[in-house]
Amino acid sequence: MTPLASIRFLTVSAIALAAAGCAVGPKAPDADLPPAASGAFIGASTPAVSSAAARDDWWRLYDDPVLDQLIAQALAENHDLEAAAANLRRVRAALGEARTGRLPSTTTTAAANRSRASAATVPGLPAGQRAPETDAYDVGLDVAYEIDLFGRVGSSIRAARADADAAAAALEVVQVSVAAETARAYADACSANAQIAVAERTLSLQTETAGLTQRLLDGGAGNGLDVARARAVLEQTRASLPPLRAQRDGALFRLATLTGRPPAEASEAARACATPPRLSQPIPVGDGAALLARRPDVRQAERTLAAAAARVNVATADLFPSIRLGGSIGATALDADGLGDSENFRFSVGPLISWSFPNILAARARVQQAGAGADAALAAFDQTVLLALQETETALADYANELDRNAALKAARDQAATAARLSRLRFDAGADSFLTVLDAERTLAGADAQLAASDALITTYQIGLFKALAGGWTSQPAG
Repeated sequence: MTPLASIRFLTVSAIALAAAGCAVGPKAPDADLPPAASGAFIGASTPAVSSAAARDDWWRLYDDPVLDQLIAQALAENHDLEAAAANLRRVRAALGEARTGRLPSTTTTAAANRSRASAATVPGLPAGQRAPETDAYDVGLDVAYEIDLFGRVGSSIRAARADADAAAAALEVVQVSVAAETARAYADACSANAQIAVAERTLSLQTETAGLTQRLLDGGAGNGLDVARARAVLEQTRASLPPLRAQRDGALFRLATLTGRPPAEASEAARACATPPRLSQPIPVGDGAALLARRPDVRQAERTLAAAAARVNVATADLFPSIRLGGSIGATALDADGLGDSENFRFSVGPLISWSFPNILAARARVQQAGAGADAALAAFDQTVLLALQETETALADYANELDRNAALKAARDQAATAARLSRLRFDAGADSFLTVLDAERTLAGADAQLAASDALITTYQIGLFKALAGGWTSQPAG
């Protein structure tokens, strides 16, 4: 068989094999969901939630224009979101690069050089004489195309596409977090102001009580022990204010950072907020199947698994020959004018087959590495699904139980207020000592503080539930 016939035979054979499209390597491992994941949530029996589909714009359920504005600002200007969007653009560009593997690669060259050989290498050159200087000019075009016989290129593209999908899901994860943390910071600032207001009301009442004990002592009807006790209670309440103010300021500073502002430009509307956001309707939560379809971290884990499986195929393809069809045309001449002469024209065409056999130990090691990576990605996917269900059920349990606790605290606070009022009346009538009044007011102050803290927790648990339900990203651009 002549060299030209051999080239033709190899070329035709390679094309026929390519048409067969015999990709190698495993498919993506099955990402099965737990059987219970598609049913209703365990904690969905409380009347505080409903089985309606979860909202994407869940913060609008609070009907708070300030909160709406803050979340819109955070989703537009948060720097973590900017970084995630930039990463998505980077990964999508890598996908574009991977897709070029389907196209022929081309290289153009142009060279001009002057050279002189060593006199020792030129036969017949007289001793002491230099070799002549020569000019050389060359232009050319090289074209190569890889026949994806064993699916290396296709698998590389699938891996890059899955990476891009995972990066898009990662951006959505950040969007969910930013929306929830912005609402949480705003609610924390409002709750701190509400607790400060309760403490200040208690402080005012206890200041009056301390003044009364002092007047009784000055009039000869009281004693120093009552004065000391009243002032001790007063100072204890006063001591609760600085931590609450620090809590409010910290929430405002977090809110500023989340919305892309320095702490000095913290929202004045949030600073003036007096009560935490409140819901007037049950929270729509859907079911487990809808949750897993919504959660971008689950989708991110699934796409990461798909990318890992595709990389197993890429590594497996390295165990087999790589076939490229290539060609080159150009011209080489001793002067620039001669580049267009037909006698200086050159070309070459033919396949190139490369194979690391029999030294394939390194390729097998890469296959094992990729397989272990796919196993790890599968385990991570399973864990992500379980964590999504756990977070949602925990958020539902926290919310439902805090509602029950809040109801009990309201009843306790009402009873404490009644006891404080009656104890003051009995003291004024001379039926009880002032110690009873102080004890009743101390109990009332504690009940007020506990109720205010519970109100804050209810909002915190609501937002935690909304975050677990993964609202806040589908209406936003992906990058």
